[in-house]
Amino acid sequence: MGVGCHNDGVTELDPQVAALLKRNLDGLVPAIVQDATTRRVLMMAWMDDEALHRTLTTRKGTYWSRSRQAYWVKGETSGNTQAVREVRLDCDGDTLLVVVDQTGPACHTGTDTCFDARLLLEDPA
Repeated sequence: MGVGCHNDGVTELDPQVAALLKRNLDGLVPAIVQDATTRRVLMMAWMDDEALHRTLTTRKGTYWSRSRQAYWVKGETSGNTQAVREVRLDCDGDTLLVVVDQTGPACHTGTDTCFDARLLLEDPA
């Protein structure tokens, strides 16, 4: 699709893209972040229209922090950055897939992914 992916002075999310999103009551859409090379799921974060616009235009993973009530660019303080290769919207319009080149650990705890620590069910094979 490629709509809204170029920084041409536009300061808000392309209306065609915005119309496709199904947001929760807080105006947010979950963003699943996946490593472009390994295909491992790295983390889940929230995006609103502005965070998605910033991600599409800068190609830096930008999210909305519900606890801080502020935008954050992954790696801005830690140095563990995300160079965004692709952003996809699922068939229902209610979840984003952000495919990234991750530099350093993705999780704030220092692990490669936020899904390393708590295995609830293991593959029996």
